[in-house]
Amino acid sequence: MKVLVTGVTGQLGFDVCRVLKSENIEVFEAGRKDFSLTDYQKMREVVLGFKPDVIIHAAAYTAVDKAEEESEIAFAVNGEGTRNLAKIAQELDAKFVYIGTDYVFPGDGDNFYETYDEKKPLNAYGKSKLMGEEAVKEILEKYFIVRISWVFGVNGKNFVKTMLRLAQTHEELRVVADQTGSPTYTYDLAKLLADMIKTNKYGVYHATNEGICSWAEFAEEIFKLAGKNTKVIPIKTEEYPTPAARPKNSRLSKKSLDYNGFTRLPDWKDALKRYLREIGA
Repeated sequence: MKVLVTGVTGQLGFDVCRVLKSENIEVFEAGRKDFSLTDYQKMREVVLGFKPDVIIHAAAYTAVDKAEEESEIAFAVNGEGTRNLAKIAQELDAKFVYIGTDYVFPGDGDNFYETYDEKKPLNAYGKSKLMGEEAVKEILEKYFIVRISWVFGVNGKNFVKTMLRLAQTHEELRVVADQTGSPTYTYDLAKLLADMIKTNKYGVYHATNEGICSWAEFAEEIFKLAGKNTKVIPIKTEEYPTPAARPKNSRLSKKSLDYNGFTRLPDWKDALKRYLREIGA
């Protein structure tokens, strides 16, 4: 099996490559040096040159707040870029994995969103990622759309690293407590994706670590496990205004994993403990 992975310098792409190589799977690590997602001809030339059996599309425009003022770029990368890559996958008859997001949902109520629930993104980033999803469904049959949330991994910036950095200079931190979801450890997710691509169980999935928390509770657990004395002061979303609106409810149902015989990811607290150990925190 030959797998092409985009976004290899990002958190998920890095771990996907690490897991696949540990299983002796041939991997093409595609980064910006290889092609831009907005350059169809170059992308086609590189991908067809490798002839992958599977494409795992982990690259994306992920600057949520910046996307409000750069929506054209977000749509070009996450929407049209994904459409172009899906066309190339169709040409090769390759399996395609698209990494989705909780941001495609409206984020209200306290229910766990099912994969098929109404999509109503609150911001430009969410709309651009939904555009990518729709392109994949329109063009391909052999696809896995895997929605995730609150990502943390070894490679790149994330909430955990930010909290640890701020704890060095702050005795207390104000953290939003009325947004609820599930953290996703990219190493755990990468192992699931490696299992998925060996099957023909195509469709839409939600894959975050088990359990739910607020950002404030997430921060408290980070400080507790890392032995930090920083105090978390819970605040409301309105007290921490951002250019892009955030969903207050990011709970994602994992029934799709259960139905298709895939193992759910471990509890987020267990994942966080392993992650902190890995980064030496």
